[in-house]
Amino acid sequence: MADRVTVIGWDGSPLTAAARGALGAATLVAGAAHHLALPEVPPAAERVRLGSLPLAARRIAAHRGTAVVLADGDPGFFGVVRTLRAPEFGLEVEVVPAVSSVAAAFARAGMPWDDAQVVVAHPRTLRRAVNVCRAHAKVAVLTAPGAGPAELGLLLEGVHRTFVICEELGTDREQVSVVTSDKAADHTWRDPNVVIVIGGRAGAGESGGWIAGRDPGTGPRGWVQPDASYGLQADAGYGDAPGGGPAGGLGEGERELLRAAQLARLGPRTGDLVWDIGCGAGAFAAEAARAGAAVIAVDHDPSACARTDGAARRFGVQLQIVHGSAPHVLEDLPEPDVVRVGGGGPAVVSAVADRRPQRIVTHAATRDAAERVGRDLTEHGYRVQCALLQSVELDTRAWTETERNVAFLLSGVLPDRAP
Repeated sequence: MADRVTVIGWDGSPLTAAARGALGAATLVAGAAHHLALPEVPPAAERVRLGSLPLAARRIAAHRGTAVVLADGDPGFFGVVRTLRAPEFGLEVEVVPAVSSVAAAFARAGMPWDDAQVVVAHPRTLRRAVNVCRAHAKVAVLTAPGAGPAELGLLLEGVHRTFVICEELGTDREQVSVVTSDKAADHTWRDPNVVIVIGGRAGAGESGGWIAGRDPGTGPRGWVQPDASYGLQADAGYGDAPGGGPAGGLGEGERELLRAAQLARLGPRTGDLVWDIGCGAGAFAAEAARAGAAVIAVDHDPSACARTDGAARRFGVQLQIVHGSAPHVLEDLPEPDVVRVGGGGPAVVSAVADRRPQRIVTHAATRDAAERVGRDLTEHGYRVQCALLQSVELDTRAWTETERNVAFLLSGVLPDRAP
């Protein structure tokens, strides 16, 4: 096992005395090509090119002598320290940090970043990173080959964002470019790079405060809000889509207690993409976005789209609103993680199930309708649950019943997809 392992962060500035001392005594140095070319690397030291971090860690663990690992920025922030400290390698490390790539990128842009989300995009996590960019007004993306600015821009189709792309920070080839997200795929970008993604409306928790990133305590308390919070009254009558109500009213699929049950079944979270089909007044879409998920709200009614946009503005959340009729409009939408079908009936539920989201939730007014939808979800491979929900509202001044609502809540879970 290596006698000592020192991890040195490098941001392009001269190495500190502590870093130079550790590097001068090293018998093994690991790092990227530009790290191994630094003049302070001892000529006699064994050099290990960092590719696979676990392979490099095993090589370092087997070395008899003093090892140094060079890494860009702060190696404890989405860096090599986590891998080196993994129990299977048994390494104790000393860290000499530098300015992180994210901090350097925001410094180059002249922007504060305490209110930013920070994500890592690898080919396997790219879609979730893009969903965070959809859901938040300021995101820093630490990219990787195959998951860089071009790929981010392509997957953000339909959502306008501005990219501040910082290439090869701290080197002589450093370059900062500002492009719109739809133009990012027109260029070839050098690795490594950091992308600052900005745009959309800033929420109340994204202007700085007491906690870094997204403040979970902004807005009214509660997972769902009363119907009156949307400036609307519940209305039992509605048109051809069971989720969209008439102008100024809430459809039966939007009522507060049913929304709460739908949110509980879907569990939207940061990194998810939620489809809300038949979004009506936007109550569910806004509440799913408040949970940190990216949301695409769909409705065939222009007035519903306008009401949904109003709900997003009122709660300071990011929504992509698509005007069109399901199931046809769904064909060009990016892949969802979870879906609420508030309108369109069995045909839309079936079309959604063809896209294989991990969870689907919908409702029905009758048992026969619930059985039809449930059988279709089962045939698509979903594990189906159905519950009859009844809510009774009371006037607490006289404790008399004012309204009674009944609906069948259906949910399907796809067992072969990760939760």
